[in-house]
Amino acid sequence: MNDTLAMPLRFYNTLTQKTEEFSTRDNVVRMYTCGPTVYNYAHIGNFRSFIFPDILRRWLRARGFTLKHVMNITDIDDKIIRDSVKAGKSLDEFTSVYTEAFLADTASLRVERPEHIVSAVKHIPEMIEAVQQLTERGHTYVSEGSTYYRISTFPEYGKLSHNDFSGIRAGARVDNDEYDKDDARDFVLWKAAKEGEPSWDTPIGVGRPGWHIECSAMAMKYLGDQLDIHTGGVDLTFPHHENEIAQAEGITGKQFVRFWLHAEHLSVDSQKMSKSLGNVYTLRDLGERGFPPEALRYLLGSVPYRKKLNFTFDGLKAAVTSIERLRNFQLRLWNTKLTEGTNPAAEERARVADSAFDEAMDDDLNTAEALGAVFEYVRETNSALDSGDFRVGNGPSALAFLAKFDSIFDVLRPTVLSVSMAPTEIETLIAERASAKKVRNFARADEIRKELADHGVVLEDTKDGKTNWKPAQS
Repeated sequence: MNDTLAMPLRFYNTLTQKTEEFSTRDNVVRMYTCGPTVYNYAHIGNFRSFIFPDILRRWLRARGFTLKHVMNITDIDDKIIRDSVKAGKSLDEFTSVYTEAFLADTASLRVERPEHIVSAVKHIPEMIEAVQQLTERGHTYVSEGSTYYRISTFPEYGKLSHNDFSGIRAGARVDNDEYDKDDARDFVLWKAAKEGEPSWDTPIGVGRPGWHIECSAMAMKYLGDQLDIHTGGVDLTFPHHENEIAQAEGITGKQFVRFWLHAEHLSVDSQKMSKSLGNVYTLRDLGERGFPPEALRYLLGSVPYRKKLNFTFDGLKAAVTSIERLRNFQLRLWNTKLTEGTNPAAEERARVADSAFDEAMDDDLNTAEALGAVFEYVRETNSALDSGDFRVGNGPSALAFLAKFDSIFDVLRPTVLSVSMAPTEIETLIAERASAKKVRNFARADEIRKELADHGVVLEDTKDGKTNWKPAQS
């Protein structure tokens, strides 16, 4: 409906600490997302980092861009090796379970598959080559069989996290994949083999890659020397993303990423997620409590990605209510018998709502403002439907706006359709219920509603006396 841009598409860039206009040289967006480390089932905090780039890629495509999107699967790192050894399983046996679970969960959450999902273990040759190139350019040294990146050879180190590392102690190094946000030390690129750990016999020694080199090597393999967008959680800004820059730019001498977009943390009941607090929830946990995946998708997408989000079960219930309100509005548009003609005022409301939605999404994916525009339109249009001011000719623009919303948020269709009764049987029982209500036999009417509910059918009585039905969610 709204083909013109009132304002350009713009994102907050962690690198420059500014909101900047976004464009690409050829309308192709080369985007990389830091994927899961598959040593356990993903939890709801992890999913915020994947719902956000899904909404991002959908909006980029809505704005006419083509996506070339890569997400990695970290299937080798310190935690994975520790836990696979403890479980007595090979690396592949251990990680495949959690990789498959992650892909199933993201599919349930309607996260689109990136164009490339890449396994770290399957790209060891690219990592070896990257380490060799860094060595050729004077950025590395070897100590006790491990190869380290000497960060003093990269003067811009710290430009993403905006930390001042000018006082770093030369020669201090770290072998761990993760370390304190203020702890700038030479980091390991290739770890010397240890007994009981997986290793590869390579020209740079027997060992395995460090975590940081994985993403740089795979991103450049699939996306080239320069990426348009790199996404991830805010916790990855340092050291992981800082190290990615040092590695990639140390090889190419070119800017690695134009726009860095980072999603903020998720807390639970205003507390940090922790196993000791018992507040680490997976998608399976929510399903066992009766919440469909789209409720979590809605909740995680409803707060702009750069704002902290506090998860509560009341908030999840509110998400279910919001989705139901939108579904009921869609049903009303489909089923209400309208007067012929077109009301110009209703068309203008659709145009204003469409423009407000676009403007909000163009403003660094302000999903809260975008949803505000949607629900304001629903409220106004329901009033117009009540008063008879919404006509047949207004239906297409209303449904088009709702379709635009759902092409980004993707919550309107129920997850699982679970009707165990033929439509003819359903219609017969609905007719019997209507007859029972006419003779004030409300007990029988309630029995029929319950019988239909037991078969996965939800009834909705309209103001004009009709009864609509829809499948329940499992």
